[in-house]
Amino acid sequence: MHERHTDRELYFREQSQTTSKYVIPFISGVKQVTSSLSVLEIGCGEGGNLLPFLRAGCARVTGIDISEYKIGNARRFYSSIPGGESMEFIAADIYDCADVGKFDLVMMRDVLEHIHDHARFIGFVKRLLARDSVLFIAFPPWNNPFGGHQQVCDSPVLSKLPWIHLLPRGIYRWLLRVAGEESGKIEGLLEIRDTGINTGRFEKIIREEGFSVLKKSLWFINPNFEVKFGLRPRLLPGFPGAIPFLRNFLATTCYYIISMPRQEP
Repeated sequence: MHERHTDRELYFREQSQTTSKYVIPFISGVKQVTSSLSVLEIGCGEGGNLLPFLRAGCARVTGIDISEYKIGNARRFYSSIPGGESMEFIAADIYDCADVGKFDLVMMRDVLEHIHDHARFIGFVKRLLARDSVLFIAFPPWNNPFGGHQQVCDSPVLSKLPWIHLLPRGIYRWLLRVAGEESGKIEGLLEIRDTGINTGRFEKIIREEGFSVLKKSLWFINPNFEVKFGLRPRLLPGFPGAIPFLRNFLATTCYYIISMPRQEP
């Protein structure tokens, strides 16, 4: 297993670096990250993605995660960071947070692929959006080589095998069991198999929920891979990127900024 899956502080730093170098510039093309901005991250984990927003002096920076353990880590990490006392971290199911307020920017990075009933979730998020706000979502298409998150396997073989998550469910479970994965991890990987989403389904859901795509990028080499593996991020070339079947197999992550139509007061 890679060190980053157990060393949460290392993962925190990696998230912060990638968000600072790639996510904020992507968002800034549509919504300026200034001191007046209020930011909410859903599924924030330890909050590494939020550190650049704190350093940018954003007016309100909030993270919500269902894991009390990860929120506890976030509070601990930020206790030694200047200004960290202003951060707001909430350990709760997002569906229990309808009264948290409205935000100029709501973001989810590598979260959507873990959520059941994507349409319900996207519909719920609407109530957290302020007027003229945007929603940033980054997720790996299910069909990509490691869309099943098998890189977290303890087996040194399975953790490096692409596309094994596309096997029939029963065969995939058998393979994980034979390789010696513990039962909790097997169930977690099977759940990811059940909740995976591709670009076509995502875009269909957001259209049905009334969102418009303001900006998107499909990445052949995920920006995360720079800090993890020393690989230079690269966008998916235009030809495969324009073909839904190919882009879902070749894009390692997708960046989207979406918004609701502006409503006049």
